[in-house]
Amino acid sequence: MASLSSSISCCTIVFSSSSSRDHENPHKQKPSSVKINGSSSLSAAATTATVEGLGHKINGAVGNGYVTREQNRQNIPTKKQFVDPFRQGLIVEDEEGIGYKQTVVIRSYEVGPDKTATIESILSLLQETALNHVWMSGLLGDGFGATHGMVRNNLIWVVSRMQVEVDHYPIWGEIVEIDTWVGASGKNGMRRDWLVRSHATGLVFARGTSTWVMMNQQTRRLSKMPEEVRAEISPWFIQKQAIREDAYEKIEKLDDKAKYANSDLKPKRSDLDMNHHVNNVKYVKWMLETIPDQFLENHQLSSIILEYRRECGGSDKVESLCEPHEDDGIPKDGIPQENNMSLINGFSVASGILEGNGLLRCFDERQFRYTHLLQAKGEAKSEEIVRGRTSWKRKLSTMPF
Repeated sequence: MASLSSSISCCTIVFSSSSSRDHENPHKQKPSSVKINGSSSLSAAATTATVEGLGHKINGAVGNGYVTREQNRQNIPTKKQFVDPFRQGLIVEDEEGIGYKQTVVIRSYEVGPDKTATIESILSLLQETALNHVWMSGLLGDGFGATHGMVRNNLIWVVSRMQVEVDHYPIWGEIVEIDTWVGASGKNGMRRDWLVRSHATGLVFARGTSTWVMMNQQTRRLSKMPEEVRAEISPWFIQKQAIREDAYEKIEKLDDKAKYANSDLKPKRSDLDMNHHVNNVKYVKWMLETIPDQFLENHQLSSIILEYRRECGGSDKVESLCEPHEDDGIPKDGIPQENNMSLINGFSVASGILEGNGLLRCFDERQFRYTHLLQAKGEAKSEEIVRGRTSWKRKLSTMPF
């Protein structure tokens, strides 16, 4: 990354307004100039300022040469960027196609009591890298990841299915690399995949795949993909998958007889995203809250599958249902019996390390599964919002690397 920073020229833009206070402070910048690269200045007649190395312009909105505060704060690119030093992101081109790589640091508010990133934080990072990918592509319009063609057709993206598999969880302060790319999904959909790895070791933490379709922002109905949108995004398609999806295993619909239920859920304003519906990360929080705390203390989520049925608005009353899979060894009380883990020299050792040393497997790696349903409660009937399935494995006391 050192070579990247050297190619970015510094740009300082100073805003000021004329008032009597200007005379009181002789060091305050005069409103007749905009400083570029720390030295030269543009006169009031100038209407644009080019930021070198970033590949786009900050356009003045008024004739006096000022750069508007909104443009200075956002600066949506109008053409493809290869480097974004502020987001620690790169456009990556190889023989497979064009993708996006972003480096992030796991922050304190993204981890739980065990100092590892929560599944909600991982999903939020996947969403953020997806949006930054569109941002750097130069296709981002005035919407939540929508392209210019989508904006002209009043369309937005909605996710119809998502699957995430987690092998290991990054810890607080760890540097993580996230690769993401897109591909075609049928005639009117788009697939987006992710690969999350350790910057230090290259170990794969998680992988994800998702399917996206378009919805009319006014009618809230699904839409076919316009040809102009297809022409925008198809050059970015890559034919590879982070998770192989040969056949979907159907997620059964739960009913009111589900073992666990939470009917006292009401979206808050803070739960809504820029498309004015509840963000899909909030759905996961609602789902996991129905699982017994005793189970969560001793197990970690290893995979999650979400199948979206309809959007959830701020006025919906939501019910979360959850049912354990008894075939996986989860009894009716929802708490599996813990087996004693083997110890070597007093330390827990992951099965992968044991196998690498030619030793026998000592951990029970059996998966425990739960089926989930979020539904909007109505007076006459309830409507499905999302079906889900989560798989869990026992927590390890040591990191496997």
